[in-house]
Amino acid sequence: MVTGMSRSVFTRALLHPRYWLLWLGLGVLWLFVRLPYPLLLASGRLLGMGMYHLMAERRRIGEINLALCFPDWSDARRTALLRENFQSNGIALFEMAMAWWWPKPRLAKLAYIEGLEHLQAAAAAGKGVVLMSMHFTTLEIGASLLGQKVTIDGMYREHANPVFDFVQRRGRERHNADAKAIEREDVRSMFKSLRSGRATWYAPDQDYGRKASVFVPLFGVPAATVTATSTFARLGKALVIPFTQTRLPGAKGYQLTVHAPLENFPGADEAADALRINQWIEQAILAQPEQYMWVHRRFKTRPEGEQRPYAKRRRRQRRRSRS
Repeated sequence: MVTGMSRSVFTRALLHPRYWLLWLGLGVLWLFVRLPYPLLLASGRLLGMGMYHLMAERRRIGEINLALCFPDWSDARRTALLRENFQSNGIALFEMAMAWWWPKPRLAKLAYIEGLEHLQAAAAAGKGVVLMSMHFTTLEIGASLLGQKVTIDGMYREHANPVFDFVQRRGRERHNADAKAIEREDVRSMFKSLRSGRATWYAPDQDYGRKASVFVPLFGVPAATVTATSTFARLGKALVIPFTQTRLPGAKGYQLTVHAPLENFPGADEAADALRINQWIEQAILAQPEQYMWVHRRFKTRPEGEQRPYAKRRRRQRRRSRS
């Protein structure tokens, strides 16, 4: 079901004592992001380096992904990139808070946007848009900055913690009040939204399992890649318009780019379409590899007979050791 972005309703249940520690943490974060932007960037980098040393499991996932995607790079080069990537992830925490809580005019000053005419042309023609995005660390702030300019529906997955879900939705709603949230499994509502000429944010660059996926190369590695981008475009009679965002050096803000629609998409073959999407994603990542989310298990789903590259999660190991 497509629902208006209005589910962030405060209830007394959110004040239960089990949520007090989270409320305290969010309050500290709210206060901290009052600081000047350059200081937030510096703090984020320090936080990221702490994460690099403390989050061994995530660090190992990043190491594996970079080794798979860039086997010709030296170990030193991959390690340097991963360190930068963790710093970028640290900054992302404060960017998330900025997106939720900074005054809109202050936030808008950081945005440099190109290509809005592609979304405007689609809207004028009554064409729906699959706004194809990727999981860069700047995802949250990029979507918020673009949402100040155009209405974008979003594929949404409810957070398990109701307090975090409430705060997150409330923070996003203020930039995109006319938008609609579409549950990730609600394909029918996605089609309805697209056919009505709306733009919907969608990121096809993660591993969503074997169902509705095909194995096509990503940086030369067979990767389970969803075919939903083609399906949405075909059945929703929509354009696929890529969208990227980049954190600029020197605390200058963010470059947001709405790219031209993909031509002759979808094609007759879903696997060929998925390969084309992955090739586009590769080029977007290569333009700013330090800002991509390398700590995701992108290659966890493998072709039959091929071993997963990642270690089993520690929680599962503990559970099995108890049984």
